[in-house]
Amino acid sequence: MRVAVLDYGAGNLFSIRHALERAGAAVETVTAPGRAGSHDAIVLPGVGSFDPAMRKMSAPALREWAAGAPVLGICLGMEAFFERSEEGELAGLGVMRGEVVALPRNLKVPHMGWNSLELTGDSVLTDGVEDGAWAYFVHSYMARPADASVVAAEADYGARIPAIVQSGEYVGTQFHPEKSGAAGRAMIANFLGACRR
Repeated sequence: MRVAVLDYGAGNLFSIRHALERAGAAVETVTAPGRAGSHDAIVLPGVGSFDPAMRKMSAPALREWAAGAPVLGICLGMEAFFERSEEGELAGLGVMRGEVVALPRNLKVPHMGWNSLELTGDSVLTDGVEDGAWAYFVHSYMARPADASVVAAEADYGARIPAIVQSGEYVGTQFHPEKSGAAGRAMIANFLGACRR
């Protein structure tokens, strides 16, 4: 299982790389999208700002690279799936319709810490994961999908936060599965298992 982790200056690469390797993947850290078919799966890790990340991702090149390879987006990596973000001016990847918006001002920002998940739809990540499982969040923005059917789990933080989204080969988590204990390990294993099919 050849998994590419795209280093777009977002940091936090060690944790996700370690989690993937622990689940049995051969991990390569790359600094730019590769050629189609070069990897069995792609991971977009999750700390940083929207515009710098989108410059490094190069939307057309990334979509071509991801043809036929499942993509896991984590936090900022998930937010990049959408068309735009209030955090920046550049376009997102546009593989899911909708936008990314700032968390409501009445909430403590960033949302940092553990929160339970309410499973609301189907995702390759959630097989064997219990409704109410806990996940670790660190974020100041949230997705606002145009199509609610892409949302597979939510978290309640005084606002309903899309916590897992999936559309086709693209699956994303607003939380950090590599920091989310047993539930996170199960989700990473589920992602890799789906890649093998």
